[in-house]
Amino acid sequence: MDLAELTTLRLGGPAPAVLEVATEDALVEAVRVADEAGDPLLLVAGGSNLVVADEGVDGTVIRVLTQGVVVDLDSCSGAMVTVQAGETWDVIVARAIDEQWAGVEALSGIPGSVGATPIQNVGAYGQEVAQTIASVRVFDRYDRTIRTIAAADCGFTYRSSRFKLEPHRFVVLSVTFQLPLGDLGAPVAYAELARALDVEIGARAPAARVREAVLDLRRSKGMVLDEDDHDTWSAGSFFTNPILPADEAAALPPDAPRFEQPDGSVKTSAAWLIERAGFSRGHGSGHVSLSTKHTLAITNRGGATTEELLALAREVRDGVRATFGVSLVPEPVLVGCRL
Repeated sequence: MDLAELTTLRLGGPAPAVLEVATEDALVEAVRVADEAGDPLLLVAGGSNLVVADEGVDGTVIRVLTQGVVVDLDSCSGAMVTVQAGETWDVIVARAIDEQWAGVEALSGIPGSVGATPIQNVGAYGQEVAQTIASVRVFDRYDRTIRTIAAADCGFTYRSSRFKLEPHRFVVLSVTFQLPLGDLGAPVAYAELARALDVEIGARAPAARVREAVLDLRRSKGMVLDEDDHDTWSAGSFFTNPILPADEAAALPPDAPRFEQPDGSVKTSAAWLIERAGFSRGHGSGHVSLSTKHTLAITNRGGATTEELLALAREVRDGVRATFGVSLVPEPVLVGCRL
């Protein structure tokens, strides 16, 4: 099987075999067997954050299809919702809205699986999963045990976690979220979303209304999967927003976005840097281009190769570095290839 069939970019070469696992026990056993055999291992679920080499991969590919949701409701602590890793993230967000579990509504429309969310500390529009994750249940490949890791020990930072920093150690089995009860979403923390909702920053709005506003915003940027829209044939945002030391941020042009962080560093906008470095929407040629709706997404226009996509990513990265002295960092996981 070509891994292009399992990724939202629709790119990636062959795998010797793809093993589909539907239960937690089967997932743990498959990982154990691969590790004991010394086989390289690639876990795939939603495939929304993977860039796989044209040459494909060696070793074992495990497709995580585990399902199940367990809910424990309490009027004080809210909803403790434990979700198996293979569940589709946006299905869980939609259920949260229906069940009046607050705190993930601004994460609507993000593709991929629940198991991937703590790895990347998935976030958008002022929310991130670190705000609602209570614990993550994992298989530790180093000591071959199943562990439950409390949120405080997950090492969550912007688009990262200890799971991302130790990619060969942990296999996420399930995630437990603690979600307040009620029909109002969490306080709105993102200016663009506040404008769409016509509320002030920090105000609350019905979670269902927040979800619809977020989906509208994401669709306008080609960030909601659509088989017929090549702008959605991507891995989402290809680069993370740079977090710079204060002196480096001060060297940016005066109109560059600046968001001060608690540690004194400054976050700026990767999209702003890309556009001001001369790369407009639709930039590219042939089979790959920046999205025609949003410059942070690099898209497969049909018939592309991974190497073509990476060549465009390098062009953008190098152009931003030459213009501003800032090195953009890719967000997706690169498998068998390098930027």
